[in-house]
Amino acid sequence: MNAAPSLPLNIAFYAPFKPLDHPHPSGDRAIASSLFNYLEGRGHRLYIADRLRTRWIFRQPWRWPHLMIARQRVVRRCTGKRTDLWLTYHSYYKAPDLLGPVAARKGGLPYVIFQASYATKYRRRHGTVLGFHLNRRALLAADHIFVNRHSDLKNLRRLLPDERLTYVAPGIFPDQFTFHAQSRRELRGRWRADGLPVVMTAAMFREDVKTQGLLLVIEALALLRRRGRRFLLVIAGDGPERGRLQAAARARIPGQCRFLGRIAREEMYRYYSAVDLFAFPGINESLGMVFLEAQACHLPVVAFDNGGIPEIVRDGRTGFLTPLFNLDAFADAIDQLITNPALCRNLGETAGRHVRCHHDLDVNYARMHAKLVRITAGGMKTNAPR
Repeated sequence: MNAAPSLPLNIAFYAPFKPLDHPHPSGDRAIASSLFNYLEGRGHRLYIADRLRTRWIFRQPWRWPHLMIARQRVVRRCTGKRTDLWLTYHSYYKAPDLLGPVAARKGGLPYVIFQASYATKYRRRHGTVLGFHLNRRALLAADHIFVNRHSDLKNLRRLLPDERLTYVAPGIFPDQFTFHAQSRRELRGRWRADGLPVVMTAAMFREDVKTQGLLLVIEALALLRRRGRRFLLVIAGDGPERGRLQAAARARIPGQCRFLGRIAREEMYRYYSAVDLFAFPGINESLGMVFLEAQACHLPVVAFDNGGIPEIVRDGRTGFLTPLFNLDAFADAIDQLITNPALCRNLGETAGRHVRCHHDLDVNYARMHAKLVRITAGGMKTNAPR
C-alpha cells in the first residue's frame, strides 16, 4: 500500500461515456464538469486521464485495438507522473469503464467511480450482456462508488457492501441560476409577452426522446389553445430536428411559439427568469439538470413521473409530475399553472428554496470530498481484477 498522499491530490479523471470537451451539451456532461470544477476549486490538480469513449465499444471489434493502446497510455501516465487517485465519472452497461481498473491496479491507486448503474436485466439481453459484465467488473474493482440516484444505490447494494457506497444528492451550484429581474423585463419586451403566461421548454433537437418530448409539449399546448388559453411557448435548443419542430409549432400553435436557438448554459438563468413555468416530459430522463436549473430560478416544473425526475421535483410542492405519456394530464398540469398565477408563484418560490436546501452542490460535494480524501489516505484496496 502506498503512503498516504498529501493535499492537494493529483487526480486522473476519466469519463468513458462522454468526455468533458464533447461538443454536444447534455446533463451528463454538465454533471461531469461540475464534479471536475468543484475538485479543482478545492485546490486539487486534475488531469484528463484519456478521451477514449467506450459507448458500445464491446459491439465494435474494430475499436478494440484503440482500447488496448489507450490502456497502455493511461498506465504510462499514471506511473510516469504523480497520481494519487483515479476518478471515473459514470460507468454503466453502454459505456463501461475499461481503463480505470487496469490503470489503478498498475499504478497502485485508489479507484473511485462517481455515478454508476447496475441492472441485472441487461445480462439477459443478447445486445447488452457483454456490456453488463464489463461494467460489473469495473464496479467490483472500485474502492468506492458515489451515486446520485436512490434507484442506483438500491441496485448497487445487491453487488457491493454499504461501506463502499455513498449517496450524493444531485444538484447544481444555485448561485449560477438565480432570478434576474432585468432579463425578465428585457426578454419579455422582446417577445411582446407582457400580460401573457410564458411557458419554457428546452432540449437538444435530436431524433430521440428529446424531440419526442418537445413535440408532446407542443401538442399539450395545442389542447390548451383549443380551450381558449392565451400563452407563449419559448423553446431553447437546436439540432437536426429543428425543421420538424418548427413545422409542428406552426401547425398546432401558430403565432404562440418562439424558437430561441441554442443557449449557453451560463446564460440560461436569463431565460428562466423571463418565463413563468418550465414544462418538459423528460422521457427516460436519468435526472434532468434543466429541472434543477429552472427550479433554482423560482419556476414550477411540469414533467412526467419517471426516471430520476422524482428525485429532484416534488409533486404538488415544486411542480407537477404526471403519468408517463398521459397527454391530457400533462396539459391539465400546465393549465393549472397558467390559469392560476398565485399557485404558479407559490410553487416557484418553494422550488427555489427546495433546490437551495437539498440540491446545492457546494454542500453535497463537500460531503463527497471529505470521504474522497479519506479513501485516498487509505491507499489502494485489493478489489481491482487481475
